[in-house]
Amino acid sequence: MTSFIYLASQSPRRSQLLDQIGVAHTLLLPSPEEDAESLEIIQRGETPLHYVQRVTSLKLDAAVARLKSRGLPAAPVLCSDTTVALNRQILGKPADASDAQRMLNALSGQTHRVLTAVAVQSGRKRRSAVSISRVTFAEMTRAQINIYVDSGEPMGKAGAYGVQGRAAAHIARIQGSYSGIMGLPLHETATLLRQLGISC
Repeated sequence: MTSFIYLASQSPRRSQLLDQIGVAHTLLLPSPEEDAESLEIIQRGETPLHYVQRVTSLKLDAAVARLKSRGLPAAPVLCSDTTVALNRQILGKPADASDAQRMLNALSGQTHRVLTAVAVQSGRKRRSAVSISRVTFAEMTRAQINIYVDSGEPMGKAGAYGVQGRAAAHIARIQGSYSGIMGLPLHETATLLRQLGISC
């Protein structure tokens, strides 16, 4: 069995979640000249499910190419992407504080979906899965939203919140995978890794 995998993600939460299930991993991050952000551009009319699957697949393609170009030792490569969807509307990472306020105002008092896709490639074998969870926010006042945005936590997070952080005080209900909402669904990830001969 393979002794380690490459994690092609800049998210410290995904690294911590892999540690949680005992998967040794090395980060395989894009170099400054790679335009990683362009992979996350939403296409017109795209559904949240298609979007998260497409972006994850593109990220994995880029990571596998990165592995080859750097001449690194062969090992499985894992990628993941998370998106927040309010009905069919995709809520990505906020552009700035006002964008974060807009997203949180839309999520306040509503139930939304969190879709996290994960894909792993080992040699020519590729496996993928999607976890879909539902999160219900309590009503948030404008002051509560402003305080949360001022904390800086919403920046860089899909839907402008992190379930494992201060936003938890405003989440009334969760249905689905808590780790998936964090950014890496552990049950689905472990299943994919085992299919490729990686112990968890």
